[in-house]
Amino acid sequence: MENIENQLSQLRLYGFKSSWNALMETRRSSELSLNEGLEILLQAELQDRENRRFERLRKSAKFRYQASLEELKYDSSRGLDKGLIASLATGSYINNGESVLITGATGCGKSFIASALGHHACAQGYKVAYFNVQKLMQQTKMARLEGTIYQIINKISKTNLLVLDDFGLTHLEKQHQMDLMEIIEDRHARTATIIVSQLPVGSWFDIIGEATIADAILDRLVHTSHRIELKGESLRKLM
Repeated sequence: MENIENQLSQLRLYGFKSSWNALMETRRSSELSLNEGLEILLQAELQDRENRRFERLRKSAKFRYQASLEELKYDSSRGLDKGLIASLATGSYINNGESVLITGATGCGKSFIASALGHHACAQGYKVAYFNVQKLMQQTKMARLEGTIYQIINKISKTNLLVLDDFGLTHLEKQHQMDLMEIIEDRHARTATIIVSQLPVGSWFDIIGEATIADAILDRLVHTSHRIELKGESLRKLM
């Protein structure tokens, strides 16, 4: 018995081991056929691996909020369409390299929705990265000084889903415009991006600044995008 547990630990079959112990403790093993017992143990191992993979992906993403799609409250007056969320939940927008643009006033739940979509993507096995735009631009600025800018951009390009929060709070410096364009260009039609902003999409051109760069960025983001335009008062005021 102890020898079996040690061997399962050495093989890193942690789910298998936990289920094996449960079967032994409840004495259910004698009631099961070999096939039935093996099926239970293998299912436990698969579930454990899925859970551990999700936790790795979730921690790596560095979400702003712990959120799930099940927690979303749908209200047509606020502009949150249950059908659209159900469609996004399939993950097809990630596979197709499409963007999701979430806009609305401060406190209306934009970042929570983005976090919920990101968590759901992790549960589906996708690699996700969550950034505040200003902090990301600070990172790219430091990376250029240190000569590691292409390492950061390459790492971001390998994520299946990139979430950029608080876009448009400040105007972008020229180098930041170039960095953002390079990040979006690398992802275009290949991997998905969620942009979260207090400002309507129509004003993003002016926020980016340089007309040529703004055209290039918005052309890649807007034309294949899914829109979530939240309305109404801040949810924080209503609590």
